[in-house]
Amino acid sequence: MLLFKRTVAVCLALIFSIAPAEAVLGPESFAEVFNEMLKTPSLSNPAMIIIDGKTGQIVYGKDINSQRKPASVIKLLTAAVTLDYLDPQSVFETTVSITPENKTIVIRGSLDPWISTDHTVARKMNRTSLPSMGSKTLTAIKAANGGSFKNYKVIYSNLYSEDVANLKAYWAKRGFKPDIKSVSDDEALLQQGEVISAENSPIVAAILDWMVLWSDNLLADRLARLSARAAGYSPDMKGVNIIFRALLTRLEIDHSKLVVIDASGLSKKNKITAQLMGEFLYKINNDEKYYFLHDSLPIGGVSGTLQDRFTSTSPNAVGLVRAKTGTLNGTATLAGYVESTDREYVFVLLADKIPLGNSALKKARAAMDRVLGRIAAPNIPAEIAPTP
Repeated sequence: MLLFKRTVAVCLALIFSIAPAEAVLGPESFAEVFNEMLKTPSLSNPAMIIIDGKTGQIVYGKDINSQRKPASVIKLLTAAVTLDYLDPQSVFETTVSITPENKTIVIRGSLDPWISTDHTVARKMNRTSLPSMGSKTLTAIKAANGGSFKNYKVIYSNLYSEDVANLKAYWAKRGFKPDIKSVSDDEALLQQGEVISAENSPIVAAILDWMVLWSDNLLADRLARLSARAAGYSPDMKGVNIIFRALLTRLEIDHSKLVVIDASGLSKKNKITAQLMGEFLYKINNDEKYYFLHDSLPIGGVSGTLQDRFTSTSPNAVGLVRAKTGTLNGTATLAGYVESTDREYVFVLLADKIPLGNSALKKARAAMDRVLGRIAAPNIPAEIAPTP
């Protein structure tokens, strides 16, 4: 259903994008036009690269090897390693069981990255519902303990500390304040009793799709750490650094200027180059393993974090740009693909020196939209009249 809605939206966007506009640029004109456009103060000396999606040739570049803040554009690396190490069709399961003889509640998790504290949202999106688990636990304890919460303890495995804190808060509001202890999964399995609640997340592919489409920082961080764990490394930024660099090495991309502090892009200490990200986007677009990532990207003027872009700044580009946005105070980035008649270009725009504040950010985004508007054009095959 989601794919159908996106397809319809893209079709409508393409219809409205076929409007009078400036002549679409060819590669031979990129340098002359973009050198001038990128001088705008609203972009404050950005880095930019454009790569021909068919040949891999760099057709335009400006400061392509300077280290810049990627902001959420770094989530593209997170998405790729998720596809490398996690099964897209797998789910995360969380079970709650009770052993009345030991007055113990046992929660066995699987590090579900997307447990919801809102039951309505959880059911609407098929996510694990923390309120449901919490409520069923209280009901089971009362039934087994004469209506009392006294003397019951909770042990758990493979839950994030934030989710444990949310459960404690949920129970405390309802009068249950147990001792809670983290144990190994083997111990949790050993003490597991009658299951009173079993919740599953959506499949990994659906979680990843949401993360890319809406740039969810928490999901990005957790998916990257889970990928490092699945690869056999520590589920921390040390492990994430290893798998990011292993990915780029496999793709034969120089990562010497890559600096990774987090997997979401929130840190201003993260660094990439336009060339690194451009080569990465070109190479994964020619690898069937990563096709899912291309299709998950927000579409300009249509979906996700790009749904409000291009509509007024470059209407001719609506529906023709698929890209990951990035935003920090003083930074605006955009990286992805733009359709231009008979081909698709890879592009990366990194403006990490813009003035602080929302006004400057809006101006930078508008300038980026106008740059891509000079490239974007739908591929409309010529109709050949049948021979009489």
